[in-house]
Amino acid sequence: MEKKKRENVFRVLARWFVRFFFGLKYEEKWFGKKEQPKKEIVFKNGVPDDSELIVSPTRQIFNRFIERKFAVFSVFVVLVMFAVVFIAPNFMTKYYDAYTETTQKDLPPTMALMSVPGALKNNIKMIDSFGSFSVGLSNDGKVYVWGIGQIGATGINIKEIPEEVKNAKIAYVAAGQDHIIAIGEDGTFYGWGSNRFGQYAVTDAVLENPNLEPVPDAVLNGEIDVSHIKRVTCGYQASAILMDDGTLYIWGNKQAYANLTSFIGKTNITDVDFTLNYVVGLDKKQTSIYSGTRGLYNMAREKITTGKGVKMSEFLNGRKITEVRATSTSICMLLSDGSIAFTGDFQSDVVEVPTLEEGEYFVDIESGTYHYTGLTNFGHVYSFGGDHYHQATAPTVEGAKKVFAGAFQSYAVDGSGKLLDKWGLRGYLFGTDDRGADIASRVVAGGQITMTVGAVAVIIEIVIGVSIGLLAGFFGGPVDIFLMRVAEVFSSIPLYPFMLILSSLLAQVSLTTDQRLYMIMVILGILGWPGFAYITRAQVLVARESEYVTAAQAMGVKESRIAFKHILPNIISVILVNMTLSFAASMQTETSLSFLGFGVNYPQPSWGNMLSRASNATAAINFWWQWVFTSTILVLTTVCINTIGDTLRDVMDPKSTNDK
Repeated sequence: MEKKKRENVFRVLARWFVRFFFGLKYEEKWFGKKEQPKKEIVFKNGVPDDSELIVSPTRQIFNRFIERKFAVFSVFVVLVMFAVVFIAPNFMTKYYDAYTETTQKDLPPTMALMSVPGALKNNIKMIDSFGSFSVGLSNDGKVYVWGIGQIGATGINIKEIPEEVKNAKIAYVAAGQDHIIAIGEDGTFYGWGSNRFGQYAVTDAVLENPNLEPVPDAVLNGEIDVSHIKRVTCGYQASAILMDDGTLYIWGNKQAYANLTSFIGKTNITDVDFTLNYVVGLDKKQTSIYSGTRGLYNMAREKITTGKGVKMSEFLNGRKITEVRATSTSICMLLSDGSIAFTGDFQSDVVEVPTLEEGEYFVDIESGTYHYTGLTNFGHVYSFGGDHYHQATAPTVEGAKKVFAGAFQSYAVDGSGKLLDKWGLRGYLFGTDDRGADIASRVVAGGQITMTVGAVAVIIEIVIGVSIGLLAGFFGGPVDIFLMRVAEVFSSIPLYPFMLILSSLLAQVSLTTDQRLYMIMVILGILGWPGFAYITRAQVLVARESEYVTAAQAMGVKESRIAFKHILPNIISVILVNMTLSFAASMQTETSLSFLGFGVNYPQPSWGNMLSRASNATAAINFWWQWVFTSTILVLTTVCINTIGDTLRDVMDPKSTNDK
């Protein structure tokens, strides 16, 4: 019975949807002609009279409401918005107010960060990425770039591969934050993207800047032997080429990597990588991590965790370090027995090393911004570490021979270079803001705050305003005069100047984000109740002269009961309409206050402060997505709520016509 009832409900909803968007003709075509409901028979003098149809007031209001398509559409939009804001977060990547990422800032909307070009998918030699784009190299020496190619507001598109690179056979590629370097099989050095810090070319500005280390002449002149290159890698604004004899060529921004100078001219390095702030190398003895900074990486541990580890020499206990791979803050060391260990400045939660099968050990480790991906001798792939974008949630992959880790992605490849699987960050639906936070996630989280502030403020307005309006209208006389003068005092307070003055006064007071939010709700409610009081009073003045009130008074019913039990239910429709309109107004007010800097502060999002951060000329012109999506959603939501309120006011008015 319940199943049949549910089917009937779904059928009714489906018919309504088709009728609303396609018309009655298609409804009858797809579902058949709908049976007309039976009319209730009215008897006159004992004789049935079909000339009148008995319809309840609620049914009449509903019928008149659904006749207005834009109002029904507005209800649909508001319901969807509430579902997205309050329900969708349960199924989305967990949002953190403070989560930002330097390498991901000002990115436009895209879902193509893992879209490996079709021509490369079955012929992969290597993949590398550091920021918003990835570079791949095929086995036949062709270079491919995917992801977001625009470099901020510079006008540079890194996906525009130079013609000389397209025509050459490339042996190695590597990606930095805003540049790519490549080395041809003949030793020729190539670079493109941003060269502001001498990433790939030597200019007069680079030579004159003591904070920049220029590209070594041996690299620029193509004097290095490609067959003896061991590793090519890039950092934030720096690059390095390591030879198999221990010679290291390194260059870039010495301000980004304060210890970069310590690596210049080194000839005893067997592996090298970049954290976010340091260059790290493996010394020739393979028993310690070299950084040029005393004591920074002299502790080791078996898992990613806070606190001190064991002294490196004691931890190794005769084992050698064969490979080092670095995330932003930590370093994973592949040891000679196939196990792995960690060192560095850990700031994440405890992450256990994957449990391997008996006889299984790691043969390769690659690193992203916060995660590691490893390959074992059994061909199994494991990812672990930071998992904000599911980059450390590896699928089951069989037959992998190589693994590559991008900034927030990982790839598994077989022996022939065929892509077996990929996982991690696909992209950003609404792009990112100026601190690298996902705008779509912030729109959802900000909507919760904006809507909650609006709802709570309206509740406070209703409780205060309706109570005062009822008392003033019902009792009249001195009570009415006093309460209305109080209402006039509150309504005369200019909201925005008052908030700005209060904001400057509270700037010296330490308030938590939640305390500031509660204060906004209360202030909006206290300053907004006079409107409800005036409307309620006007309706009560009319209703108290009605016959049902006179009858209740004649029966000796208490005046408070008459006001709240008899009059209030009869004017609830007017209050409901104004509640809807006031809800939208409160949302707009909160947005305006946050835009002006009084409301919710960054990093906690609200639609207002999101628009405020995008209110400069640079964002308006170059980063349109930082304000277009938020403003569109805000306008659409408030317009739809106002439309619902206006329509309710029309359909609840008995003097209104259906075609009004």
